[in-house]
Amino acid sequence: MRKGRIIKLVGGLYTIKDLITGKTYNSKASGKLRYVRVDEHSSFNVPVTSRTKKEVQTIQISPKVGDFVLYDYADDNKPIQEVLPRINELDRPDVANVDQILLIFSTVLPSFNYNLLDQFLVLTERAGIKPAIVISKIDLIAKEQLKKLQEELIYYEKIGYSVYYINSHQKIGFDVLKGIFKDKVTVLAGQTGVGKSTLINALMPELELRTQEISIALGRGKHTTRHNELFEYEGGLIADTPGFSKLDFNILDKSELKHYFIEFDLYKDECRFKNNCDHVHEPGCNVKDNPEILKTRIENYHKFYEEIKAQKERY
Repeated sequence: MRKGRIIKLVGGLYTIKDLITGKTYNSKASGKLRYVRVDEHSSFNVPVTSRTKKEVQTIQISPKVGDFVLYDYADDNKPIQEVLPRINELDRPDVANVDQILLIFSTVLPSFNYNLLDQFLVLTERAGIKPAIVISKIDLIAKEQLKKLQEELIYYEKIGYSVYYINSHQKIGFDVLKGIFKDKVTVLAGQTGVGKSTLINALMPELELRTQEISIALGRGKHTTRHNELFEYEGGLIADTPGFSKLDFNILDKSELKHYFIEFDLYKDECRFKNNCDHVHEPGCNVKDNPEILKTRIENYHKFYEEIKAQKERY
């Protein structure tokens, strides 16, 4: 057996890069991965409902881009025999063992959206992956509008998130952005049409990834990326993934949500109900009415809370 990393997946065919030789091979998943015995501590043992108890079980493991795997080097087909434990994973985009996520948001076409930004931040926090916010297309709005957006996003910087502003066509802002990729696996994620593929083209023009203009009639972009792949860049790996316009909360317990609004922790000790408070309807809560917390963050938290609460219980 040899150890490799999956760097590409297209239609069930994996591309593996050997960690010793650096050579790449096309591979498929071995049939044995359909029946893998895992214990309650396995990274692959994920509860599917709020009442699911983790226990030893037999599951099917589907390899993801970013997975470290053991493959049969002696076999001409180089089949994947084992997927090694994951540090973390995402379902959409379908990538594993990620170090950071660049959340790409455009100033216009599509317009910047705080609700969607907070959704992305919740899901990255839940996955245990460091997020950074990248604002693209800064050349397409007036200076006064850009300044206003920058002032509003200072709040996100204050609570711990890095924010970058770029113009991919003229490579404005790239001097700072390029330094964050070294020794990291980075996922570029964002709504369709925000310019993820354009950014990758600007970083690595040799890839010549296809890009498409926003459809003015639809008010949204067309899919430009149709598979998951890791590209080598500046000593790290970058994943370009299919764009999407709606996220689904895969949170089983509404009480989880407060932990993913990271600034709430600063005020929970002053809250009347401490850790037992959900910061929604409780009287004396020092979070839901706190003037130090951005109003849209509180509003979005309440929207997400009600959305999770309204989800039908899964058994």
